[in-house]
Amino acid sequence: MKGFSGQSGLLWPIRYKPKTDELLSSWLVRLAVGHGLKVQTFCHRIFAGERQVWNRDIDRLAPGWLVEELSSRTGTPIGIAHATTLRTYDGFLYQGFRPSGALPWIQTLGMYHRKRERYGQQYCPACLAADETPYFRRAWRVSFNTVCPMHKLMLYDRCPKCQAPVSYHRMEMGRSSNFETTGLTGCHVCEFDLRESPLLPITTYKSEIRRWMIELSKLVTHGAGPKRMHLNVEHLLVMHQLSKLLLSASKYVNLRECLCDYLAVEDKVASRGDRVSIEARDINERHHLMQLIVWLMIDLEPRLRMAWRSKSVRYNHLLKDFHDPPAWYVSIADAFAKWREDQ
Repeated sequence: MKGFSGQSGLLWPIRYKPKTDELLSSWLVRLAVGHGLKVQTFCHRIFAGERQVWNRDIDRLAPGWLVEELSSRTGTPIGIAHATTLRTYDGFLYQGFRPSGALPWIQTLGMYHRKRERYGQQYCPACLAADETPYFRRAWRVSFNTVCPMHKLMLYDRCPKCQAPVSYHRMEMGRSSNFETTGLTGCHVCEFDLRESPLLPITTYKSEIRRWMIELSKLVTHGAGPKRMHLNVEHLLVMHQLSKLLLSASKYVNLRECLCDYLAVEDKVASRGDRVSIEARDINERHHLMQLIVWLMIDLEPRLRMAWRSKSVRYNHLLKDFHDPPAWYVSIADAFAKWREDQ
């Protein structure tokens, strides 16, 4: 594009700022499209081929050189630029960032070179359709977030037409050099417009679960839910521990089966064992698992006690591999142990 330069220190002709809750990758692709360039061409011109951008999860890893470059070239304050990354969830969704392995509550993309082989990027079609300029939100990378609190709809984690993972940075890959950039809403495989995905109302096993899940989504989308929830990082740590129990392959842990029987619902988790964490599961499995977790959390002690008495989980498993558990959760597990000793 005429006027565009990759020379360091120069402001770009197009200087879009991040939108509310926008992901770094979404912001970068919008800038490329705004300059009328393919994403790969745009990044090559910025870094002269010396640094690779799309062979990593840039939203999670957030390379300093990339964030600083976008900040300086668009005149965006560095704090706002950093707020486009998933690292800003440190201390809330998880305690202590790590660059590899599963990061609690952050969906994995299944990186393979520039491809995304897992369904880690979600979206709400109604949000994309309502956007004057469509973009992808940070909240759509959060594992427990399976619903849109604004439109009261289920999120998607793939193209509904061809089932391909959402990879908006690959929209022009394999197409001719005169390919016209169209934005972020086209499927990179079949070109289906994600804004036209069928609108699926939220479905839950109980109304109390539905309310909780909507408020959970508000918590991560807007930063706060109703005061009655009183949720903090300790609650999210316990919920994550419950997700591991629900996915445990131990013959002594049958918590998921117990809850499905109690609620009279079909188990929707594929039998892949506990090595596949909730962050690597598809949206149907996660929505099912989150409903079970939320049902427990609504009245945790008596509902866990019911499962414990049915021998679906042992008290020692409640704390197994749980580092720095909250004192209130430890007291629940200890009470089960004490009850057994008193018999």
